[in-house]
Amino acid sequence: MAIRPVVLALSRSGEETAHRVAKAIEAQVHGREGRVAQADAFFANALDHARDLFAAGVPIVGVCASGILIRGVAPLLSDKRAEPPVVSISDDGSVVVPLLGGHRGANRLAREISEALGGVAAVTTAGDVAMGVALDEPPLGYALANPEDAKSAMAAMLGGSGRRIEGQNIFDLQGGDAGVILNVTDAPAQGSEAELVYHPQNFILGLGCARNADPDEMWDHVEKVLAEAGVAAGAIAAVASIDLKGDEPAMIETAKRLGKPLRLFTAAELEKETPRLETPSEVVFAEVGCHGVSEGAALAMVGTQGSLRVSKRKTANVTVALGEAAAPLIDLKGRARGTLSIVGIGPGQASWRTPEVSRLVAEAEELVGYGLYIDLLGPLAIGKERSDFPLGDEEARCRYALEQAGQGKNVALVCSGDAGIYAMGALVFELMDRALDEMGVSDAARRVEVVCSPGVSALQGAAARAGAPLGHDFCAISLSDLLTPRDDILRRLKAAAEGDFVIAFYNPVSKTRRTLLAEARDILLQHRPSDTPVMLASSLGRPEENVRYRRLDALEVDEVDMLTVVLIGSSNSKLAQLGTGPRMYTPRGYARKIDGDLSQNAS
Repeated sequence: MAIRPVVLALSRSGEETAHRVAKAIEAQVHGREGRVAQADAFFANALDHARDLFAAGVPIVGVCASGILIRGVAPLLSDKRAEPPVVSISDDGSVVVPLLGGHRGANRLAREISEALGGVAAVTTAGDVAMGVALDEPPLGYALANPEDAKSAMAAMLGGSGRRIEGQNIFDLQGGDAGVILNVTDAPAQGSEAELVYHPQNFILGLGCARNADPDEMWDHVEKVLAEAGVAAGAIAAVASIDLKGDEPAMIETAKRLGKPLRLFTAAELEKETPRLETPSEVVFAEVGCHGVSEGAALAMVGTQGSLRVSKRKTANVTVALGEAAAPLIDLKGRARGTLSIVGIGPGQASWRTPEVSRLVAEAEELVGYGLYIDLLGPLAIGKERSDFPLGDEEARCRYALEQAGQGKNVALVCSGDAGIYAMGALVFELMDRALDEMGVSDAARRVEVVCSPGVSALQGAAARAGAPLGHDFCAISLSDLLTPRDDILRRLKAAAEGDFVIAFYNPVSKTRRTLLAEARDILLQHRPSDTPVMLASSLGRPEENVRYRRLDALEVDEVDMLTVVLIGSSNSKLAQLGTGPRMYTPRGYARKIDGDLSQNAS
């Protein structure tokens, strides 16, 4: 989904302007705490908040001095082709300045805002100033086939070479008889620094295939159909098929190679296109419930004013049809495949959340998770549909997230720490791996795209606060016997104790589970010294964070809760009082190596 911009209001003097902008571009207002009276969400630090939004790929419109936004996002600047737009506006709305992403929507956004406010868009990119357009940002529904040549072509025109229009004049420019060619065509064309080629995206590839068809067979057949039609790949707006094929590797790979979305229809929706099919099939109807998949999907996408440029062409395992719309396709019909992003947000603080996780959350239509974890996302979660589940409802939480994604939505399942470590990742795949009558999920839910993104785990966060206790071999053991038999936990505890691992205890206690931590302590005391250092870290990364150290023989159950990570050192772990305070670390053996090297050199 396209990420909506966020309007930042930093002061009372710019608050009214911020709300006018938000109304004009259908965006949220995020306001500075203590400075702004009304907003959809509030933030404490403008630089940090701008940086978090930018890292998540969220377009930023700041009613503030340009320098504030520049200082906020500067550490993250790396690739202008991927960075989101950043626009600043004076408090009175008289000046709108696109700071970053001018040709990725910032210039267009600045003009839209200035028109709404009656101000001036201070666009400074050369093409916009000289000609009023950006040649590498064609109108919606058109694609530039050779963007790498746009800079040189623009420079040539600014240098006086002129321009010649071939085909539709999509920029409304005055053309001549010579100069750089602006060629608008749906046919394949070789662009260059002297010719920019634009493809109107009027076409849809309708695809069908046998289960687990070879992606290369599909791609070869697509290329043959496009060649037969004389249509460029850049003129394709989307790939379409029946929802039953939404997880087919051949279709997913074809859409990926084209860089186009995959859109899906139900059998009932495709069956409505039967009167327009050129090659209806009773065999296909008996198999999937409609008389044509590739032709039906292409026709459903191009609408009643569209038609088939190429009827169904088939090989042993795939079918391809090409639909043509009457005009470039902007609002695509059908639904997306559906995506479930399993994200770990770390202990909670934004600085420990990866940019990838922030981006996936920003792109999601719905957030699912334990309410506290979603709350920890702060303003990034504001305005999104959210479904909160209490602790203990993990299965219902994962099942709901999968089924929502199965409807074609982009869903983020929010977990603390890392989603794959004692969190929801494994349960999601377990549900997908089961048949529905075995407490699994629906076929639609099993066909969704699942994205796993790492987070800072509790043991990593605790170790970083301590120093380097995980510097040598370590393991993690959950002391919760709700899902794991108690005997298995004790067996693993004894093995870890005998192996002299540093151990991170997850779920150490709860209101009803109070004995296993004490048993673990006593087992470990049989294999390592009584003064072995222990770290207790609670509420990591939050204002109430509490880190303390104990000897193993002094570890008490009553000072540990479910928000505490317990790190038990090995027999080699040290707790040293250093200039920066107490530091816990586990040597890896470098001292022995150094001593050996010294002895060898001395001999």
